[in-house]
Amino acid sequence: MSTPQPQPQPHSTVGQLAGRAARWLGLGHPAPQHRHAVAGDRLDEQVWTQTFDEAPALPVLENQISDGHTHPGDLLHDLFLAAYKAQPRIRDAEDMLVSRLPNHAVVSSIARTPEFQALHRHTVGDRYAAAMAVLAHADALKSWSDDSDQAQSAADDADQHARRAQDATDAVTAAFDDATAGRDLSDPVPDQQADTVDRAIADASAAAQDAADAAADAQHAAAEVGAALRANLRAAADKAVQDAAAEQALMTAWGIPDEQLERMSFRERTALAQRLRSGRLGEFADLIGRFRVMAAGISARRSSHGRDEVIGVTLGADLSRLIPSELAAIGVPALRAVFAAKYAEQQLAMYQTVGPKPENRGAIIACIDCSPSMRQRHPGPGGREVTREAWAKACGLALLDQARRQHRDFVAIMFAATDDVSVYRFPATDEPLLDQVLAFADHPTGHGTDFRAPLEQAADILAGQYNHDGAAKGDIVLITDGEDHLADAWLSRWRDRKARLGFRTFAIAIDTTPTDTLTTLADHLTLVDELVPAAADDLFTAL
Repeated sequence: MSTPQPQPQPHSTVGQLAGRAARWLGLGHPAPQHRHAVAGDRLDEQVWTQTFDEAPALPVLENQISDGHTHPGDLLHDLFLAAYKAQPRIRDAEDMLVSRLPNHAVVSSIARTPEFQALHRHTVGDRYAAAMAVLAHADALKSWSDDSDQAQSAADDADQHARRAQDATDAVTAAFDDATAGRDLSDPVPDQQADTVDRAIADASAAAQDAADAAADAQHAAAEVGAALRANLRAAADKAVQDAAAEQALMTAWGIPDEQLERMSFRERTALAQRLRSGRLGEFADLIGRFRVMAAGISARRSSHGRDEVIGVTLGADLSRLIPSELAAIGVPALRAVFAAKYAEQQLAMYQTVGPKPENRGAIIACIDCSPSMRQRHPGPGGREVTREAWAKACGLALLDQARRQHRDFVAIMFAATDDVSVYRFPATDEPLLDQVLAFADHPTGHGTDFRAPLEQAADILAGQYNHDGAAKGDIVLITDGEDHLADAWLSRWRDRKARLGFRTFAIAIDTTPTDTLTTLADHLTLVDELVPAAADDLFTAL
């Protein structure tokens, strides 16, 4: 575009020249300078920087979308803050550097959709979840990067025009300063110097118009790209909601509180989620959650039928005191995400109870068979096959919950052959350590089946409690799919110890015909042929 020639001016004073140049002397609106579409403070920047450094997948994604996009890091930053901040504020397009208009179009096209709002409920204040939400949009962002050449080209062209307009503005300031140096407002300015200022003003005006036209073109191109991408972004956000709800339900099933997750680094939390989703532990999650809800429901019914006095309904996250309608939600797939969110926020409706001071009872001890046959599969919840091992360990973790509700120690004794016995202790006075819980759940399979070693160890533990603080009435739960011959002399000594220490013995026989040994050994014998939590209902009712 050719620069219009300035009209000849009569002799100008400094004041008159200042009036003509006012727009270019810093008296007009400042040029937009924002790189990021989502406004953030210094703390937000620190959180993003830390997360970006800890999450290797984020730099990889930045590199993947960099071919067709000039500022991919700023885009990921904006999506992260949109997910992380409680009330993200998206700046007006006019306040953005024109080179970032495509980023603004992407963020503004998704942030206010119902899908992203649903996702935001899972990610707010949680930098891990917010980063995972960004990564969930990877395919949509890579697709957009391939098709965004026109929008990015228009934005880069507008950026160049903006820089030229700024240079032209600086030229007006320089010419004006030269023409008015040492002069008062009423002093005349030599014609040659005034003409130089007027030509600079004309150049700046033309450059500003070009920049405005280029910015309008860039905004239009960016808006078209944002509109074209919206469907893919909404689908990605919807999938991210499902993933976030599934992960939250996974952590809830394992009884991992939000406070513990928040203390983990990104790498630790990523590794934990991967470990819980895959391998042998991946088989346990659904069973564990179902077992815990079943056991909590029994405890709640017990509270409402006399052991504790129900005095009302309150809000919280104690699964043992949930009202029936809340318990029902866990069985409806469409309501599980809502249940998990309410659990995380401690907003579940539960009974408010008062009860007698807990008596000093001995530990609940689960002796779990780890012989190779425990790896066999049987129909489980919903017809899905699960291993005997998974069912037994899920039952054991629910027994851990039961012990904590009753302010009792819990001990898991994993056994196979005589010399293959491992003990995991969970004192009532301490919060269970996650690493120890996972070690218990992931305990490997051994060889052989010997009942005596674990049972004698369990009785020794109860005897130690009795001798130390008088705790009696412990409970030993033997979960097995096998058989072992116990001599009459051994059984006689066992009965004597039971009578002296006052403990009970429960046996759960998985897919096996009860023999004289189990029948003689157990006070309560449960036969399990379908690996569902309800098969252990009588056990948890009796404990």
